[in-house]
Amino acid sequence: MVMGSAEIVLQGLSMSTPCIVSSRYSVKWGRKMGYVRIVEQLNLSKVQQRRTGFLRNQFPCCQRQGAESVSGVTAEDGNGAWFVGVEKKLNTTNGANVLENEKEDLDQVAEDSIEDEAWNLLRASVVYYCGSPIGTIAANDPTSSNVLNYDQVFIRDFIPSGVAFLLKGEYDIVRNFILYTLQLQSWEKTMDCHSPGQGLMPASFKVRTVPLEGDDNATEEVLDPDFGEAAIGRVAPVDSGLWWIILLRAYGKCTGDTSVQERIDVQTGIKMILRLCLADGFDMFPTLLVTDGSCMIDRRMGIHGHPLEIQALFYSALLCAREMLTPEDGSTDLIRALNNRLVALSYHIREYYWVDMKKLNEIYRYKTEEYSYDAVNKFNIYPDQVSPWLVEWMPNKGGYLIGNLQPAHMDFRFFALGNLWSIVSGLATREQSHAILDLIEARWLDLVADMPFKICYPALEGQEWRIITGSDPKNTPWSYHNAGAWPTLLWQLAIACIKMNRPDIAAKAIKVAEKRLSTDKWPEYYDSKRARFIGKQAHLHQTWSVAGYLVAKLLLKNPNLAKILTQEEDQELVNAFYCMIDNNPRRKRGRKPSNQTYIV
Repeated sequence: MVMGSAEIVLQGLSMSTPCIVSSRYSVKWGRKMGYVRIVEQLNLSKVQQRRTGFLRNQFPCCQRQGAESVSGVTAEDGNGAWFVGVEKKLNTTNGANVLENEKEDLDQVAEDSIEDEAWNLLRASVVYYCGSPIGTIAANDPTSSNVLNYDQVFIRDFIPSGVAFLLKGEYDIVRNFILYTLQLQSWEKTMDCHSPGQGLMPASFKVRTVPLEGDDNATEEVLDPDFGEAAIGRVAPVDSGLWWIILLRAYGKCTGDTSVQERIDVQTGIKMILRLCLADGFDMFPTLLVTDGSCMIDRRMGIHGHPLEIQALFYSALLCAREMLTPEDGSTDLIRALNNRLVALSYHIREYYWVDMKKLNEIYRYKTEEYSYDAVNKFNIYPDQVSPWLVEWMPNKGGYLIGNLQPAHMDFRFFALGNLWSIVSGLATREQSHAILDLIEARWLDLVADMPFKICYPALEGQEWRIITGSDPKNTPWSYHNAGAWPTLLWQLAIACIKMNRPDIAAKAIKVAEKRLSTDKWPEYYDSKRARFIGKQAHLHQTWSVAGYLVAKLLLKNPNLAKILTQEEDQELVNAFYCMIDNNPRRKRGRKPSNQTYIV
């Protein structure tokens, strides 16, 4: 039989029925049946020589062609297509091993094709301003005619895209994004005659083409930011400025170029964000007080107050800012306030947000209405708040940081981003970080199941859903922000696992995601308890779903790169933390001596 360059013929072990497959497709082994599954865009250069040798030994049709050609390519070429389909294992042990190796190779090729597709989608989402790349749009869904604001560049959505480009060595788009969004920070922002603080960063912006002033025949491009005036619910984005600082540090770490963060305008921008966050108010707690919908969960979901996600990003941004601020007389007071806040914030979160089985039992036995400086139940939490679901759900080994803490209220829901970023930033202790990952492993079917990762758990249902969300038709139980599964959280999971030297957890989650993400056209989120449905209102080709997957893959291939985003515990902060614990009447711990004085 003569084989053309466009196709090859492989025969089964019986050599009775030839299988003809186009050379632009690959074959992936079925686990239960000897079927052939077609996967596009095959590149087998890494294993070409070993495969060619196997074909010559096992298949006469390939052996007759000799070394000259396998699908028209020699063994030395490194580029070609190789296909095989069999229903029974080889009788020899050596043959079985070879088949298993070939299956692994083909699996790797399929993964590479998914990555190639993801990079194509990410680059197709890039937005240009005056000829320069400046960001990526939220979604590029070819099936949706109602784009809403998904054609805009969101600050929080661009973070995984920016990190992906940094890891790929494409720095210009990140640098442009940082500097142009900084310019938007100083724009006038008003809603109903009221203007928020100067340090507020926009939620998103769009590049618009408008007529040039004074010349109707000419046009110019302008940036049109949204600080929340046009957003659903009219909520200002508290997390935008925090993510901007985190990305600025990552840019400097990855490129080695500190000139951007040392610019006067950038230093001024950092200080404006810090002053806005560190401003005095009525609150007694070191945590940031925010309204509902001011972060990734940007709809009414009962997270108003002191949500964990904002506190984790706040802590991370404070550490990043302290690292990047240039020493000068005018910033001394700001740095002192920053350090004091870091100590108080880390103590507050680690001590009062943490729950495990031991802490739950302690809360269950709380006495209430304690009026004393030495009260154990400082926030007057009622033991009946410990829900039956939590008693059954909490594993013996593991724990997590609760979603919110206010007087007489603990939100026991597990919020993924807040917990994962607490690991990344070092807000959680090393022991707590491992316990969070232990819980994820123990409750894998609840938090990952058929698609990583649940944005929160469990869902609000019934009367609770009606009261807290206002009967939001988009946040129905197990959908969207109400315990939907968001693939973009893969990158935060990967960083947290790498930092704790447990990358196998992230690798397992990525394997789950790869089964569906590409086939499902990269949805924004998934619905149902096990994440089996594409979200009922999910946009396809969602950019941060694409970027989150890419960042996770890149970091697992080169774990050292995770250091551009992770932060280790500061020893002075650790010492100060134990100083505060020593003064806590509930518990006594030993500590390393510290000569530093902290004002809290």
